[in-house]
Amino acid sequence: MEELLKRYVRHLELERSISPYTVRNYASDVQGFLSFLAENGIDSLDKVSRSTLRLYLGWLHERGIARASINRKASALRSFYRYLIREKLVDSEPTLLLSGPKMEKRLPTFLTHGEMAQLIEAPDSSTPQGLRDRAILELLYAAGLRVSEIVALDLNDLDFGSRQLRVWGKGSKERMALMGIPAAEAMKLYLNLGRIKLRGTTDTQAVFLNRFGGRIAERRIQHIIKKYARQAGLELRVFPHIMRHTFATHMLDGGADLRVVQDLLGHTRLSSTQVYTHVTQSQIRRNYLAAHPRSESEKGEQ
Repeated sequence: MEELLKRYVRHLELERSISPYTVRNYASDVQGFLSFLAENGIDSLDKVSRSTLRLYLGWLHERGIARASINRKASALRSFYRYLIREKLVDSEPTLLLSGPKMEKRLPTFLTHGEMAQLIEAPDSSTPQGLRDRAILELLYAAGLRVSEIVALDLNDLDFGSRQLRVWGKGSKERMALMGIPAAEAMKLYLNLGRIKLRGTTDTQAVFLNRFGGRIAERRIQHIIKKYARQAGLELRVFPHIMRHTFATHMLDGGADLRVVQDLLGHTRLSSTQVYTHVTQSQIRRNYLAAHPRSESEKGEQ
């Protein structure tokens, strides 16, 4: 079974356009499942049934694993078995009707305009790393990019004349993203002053570099965002996707058309973008209740 996992990981790395971070997560999820099978005396994937899978998901739930994580593990197993079936490495596909627990509907978390300003201004722009970090934060907010899309940016993807970026999203889908003047200026400063020092003698087309001159990793950007959120004194737990949520929410708050935001985010389905309309409506209601002197008058009359 371990050999099948190695072949699957090679397949993900070589044949599918997914990020190294996703490959690592899927490999870890499948490895966890194989360990569960070994502990329960199951030595072949052909012996796995739907009942086995249900027992595994139940075992994860009993251990207190979050629903989102269980769903991700179920998705990894479906992908793993699809590969095994296609390669004729197993005879049956027990994951065919596998589904994880129902997710609670939660509205996306986002930062206010003031919080976003505090976060963006936190880096020390007197250092190459600070210039890089400021450019990353500006671009995440200005363009609503995924972290994987930031990491994949090359120099020839940038067009400062039109302030556009060529972005490779999920499934290697190409789209154009936009950046405002502050983000463009931060990018120019980084490219002209910071990137040259970080690059050293290395020859790379990657836009954002680590201290060794190589392409920056997704995990490093996650660390950067957490660091500056803490430095800015933000109470909210800030992670990269919050920047994307904030971009979409602020765009809609500012009157942007829903389908324009959909295109900028690279969403295939409009329903993925519509969740942000609920966020803005909720924000409007909170502002009304807090600001209007007679917003609570009905309670007093009852």
